[in-house]
Amino acid sequence: MKINWGTGIAIFFSVFVLSLVYQVYRSTQYDHSLVSDQYYADDLRYQEHYDKLANAQSLEKDLQIRQPKPGETIEIAFPAQAGEAKGEIYFFCPADKSADFRLPVKPMGDGVQRVPVEGLRPGLWKVKVDWEAGGKSYYKEQDIRL
Repeated sequence: MKINWGTGIAIFFSVFVLSLVYQVYRSTQYDHSLVSDQYYADDLRYQEHYDKLANAQSLEKDLQIRQPKPGETIEIAFPAQAGEAKGEIYFFCPADKSADFRLPVKPMGDGVQRVPVEGLRPGLWKVKVDWEAGGKSYYKEQDIRL
């Protein structure tokens, strides 16, 4: 079967249009949500965040975020040098925004706050601790794997 130039052009444009329609359909199936809904306000608060990081680095003993054994509680050890701590712990799951949660900073008498991991989604989590002690603000972020 011999195809003339008119038929070839029609086949080419038909395939081209069908591939564009397919790409438009696929792009509507993709989740375009942002990591943070308030990205502009977050950007304006960057200097405060930088100061908190500098304060945290100036501590003799840094805040420790550890998980002694897989499947057990996560321990957040606040340095005794800073004094009584208050603030917020944010558990951020990059894979699922609906799994994120926040906890208030409430260390026990030994300066360690324990967070149970039962019911948490397995995978990568970012633990973000934004806390105040002794009149200064501090920030520490660490990745953990459950």
